[in-house]
Amino acid sequence: MSITVNIYYSGKNGNAKKFAQEMHEKGIVDRIRQSPGNLKYEYFLPLEDAETILLIDTWTEQSAIDTHHQSPMMDEIIELREKYDLTMKVERFISDEEGIPESDKAFIKE
Repeated sequence: MSITVNIYYSGKNGNAKKFAQEMHEKGIVDRIRQSPGNLKYEYFLPLEDAETILLIDTWTEQSAIDTHHQSPMMDEIIELREKYDLTMKVERFISDEEGIPESDKAFIKE
């Protein structure tokens, strides 16, 4: 099982993108990626919304997320979110233990 959290950060005047850039520049992204239990931490730009950036963040289990939330990095992240005056929409997904069904594999080109 893994847990994926999609966070849509939205702001004004390109602030969401500036936030993600500063997360990279300060090394926060690299530190999160090295955290025990982190499987993925990547930012994406939605084509339809220039004022939003999507973070896809995947962890092995809830306890790894809880440890991350208690880490000093969270203070840094919160400070940057406030600096750029961002709002958030969050979606949470738990992996399907059985994987991709055979009926869906026909539609996937590898």
